[in-house]
Amino acid sequence: AMKINENTVLRGQRVTLVPYTSAHVPRYHEWMQSEELQRLTASEPLSLEQEYEMQRSWRDDADKCTFIVLDTERWSGQACADEDCMVGDVNLFLTDAEDPTLGEIEIMIAEPSYRGRGFGKEATLMMMSYGVRNLGITKFEAKIGQENAASICMFKKLHFKEVAVNSVFQEVTLRLDVSDQERRWLLEQTSHVEEKNYIELKLPAGVLET
Repeated sequence: AMKINENTVLRGQRVTLVPYTSAHVPRYHEWMQSEELQRLTASEPLSLEQEYEMQRSWRDDADKCTFIVLDTERWSGQACADEDCMVGDVNLFLTDAEDPTLGEIEIMIAEPSYRGRGFGKEATLMMMSYGVRNLGITKFEAKIGQENAASICMFKKLHFKEVAVNSVFQEVTLRLDVSDQERRWLLEQTSHVEEKNYIELKLPAGVLET
């Protein structure tokens, strides 16, 4: 099961990626009430209870890997709880049972004030690097709504190429094959990222509360 990242924290410059836990669900649920986000992520609004169930499936399913994206600066001082520093999420789906080296990547910067500031780009690079190093991914795909020009543009900057347009779903599929050269570039782009243990990071706060 995809519990590989349940204690993994990836700390970058702008963003920190933490596992999606039940503590994150209420904020996430709040985001997904937004019609704009429903449209951009092609998703239906869920009840809070359904969102909790979804979170459990994210944690337990072998074909999904997800992180919540936090604002590093706000979070690292431990001054604010995860849910107060959440800016979005990033996901990897293993969509092809025949090919476990193919990962579909999805990024959502849900907080409007964080868009266009490089948060999505860093989170995506960190997730790709994690996928390459820990999950054996050698090919990435991203499916993005045709209207979402900013996202398409960002993936192209990350060396993805447009490979298909689905006019029915109005989405574009972009793809990146991770050659040795791409792998080196990816690891260079994320060489500043520190990997930490989520439980250990959480302990001091927990100890104080008791």
